[in-house]
Amino acid sequence: MSDLEQLYQQIILDHSKRRNGEGLVDPEPGHSWGETHQHNPVCGDQIRLRVETVGESIQRISWEGDGCSISMASASVLVDLAAGETREELVALAEQFRTVMRSRGSVEADEEVLGDAAAFAGVSRFPARVKCAMLAWVAAEQALAAADAEGGQKG
Repeated sequence: MSDLEQLYQQIILDHSKRRNGEGLVDPEPGHSWGETHQHNPVCGDQIRLRVETVGESIQRISWEGDGCSISMASASVLVDLAAGETREELVALAEQFRTVMRSRGSVEADEEVLGDAAAFAGVSRFPARVKCAMLAWVAAEQALAAADAEGGQKG
C-alpha cells in the first residue's frame, strides 16, 4: 500500500470515529430544512439526514445513522465540506464526488475541491462499496430538494 493510500485509509478511519454532524439537530426558527432517510439494502447501512438552510446558504447538516466505517466517515466528511457552502456549491460537490465514485478508479479526485472526500477515491474500485460512500451524499441531495420544495419545512 502506498503512503497516499495509507493516509487516505487513516482519514476514513478518523472520520468514522469522529462522526462530525452526528445527532439530528432541531432547525432554528425560521430556517428552511429538509430531511430524508436512506437505506442501503445490500449491506444494511442507513442514515437519516437533515439539511438546514437560510436563503441559498447551508446552515447545518446533521444526521444519525448506522453502518460501516465508509458510510459513517463519508457522512462526517460531507458535514465538514458543506459548512458555509451555498445550495449550488453543495450540489456541485455531490456531483463531483459522484463522478469520482462511479469512475472505478479512472478519475482522480481533486483534493483542492473535495478535501477529505478525496480519500474515498480508492473506494471507487470496489462497486459494492460505492453505495456505502454515496449514501450520505444522496441523502443530502434529497434533503436539500425537500427543503426547496414549496419553501421547505420551517423550523
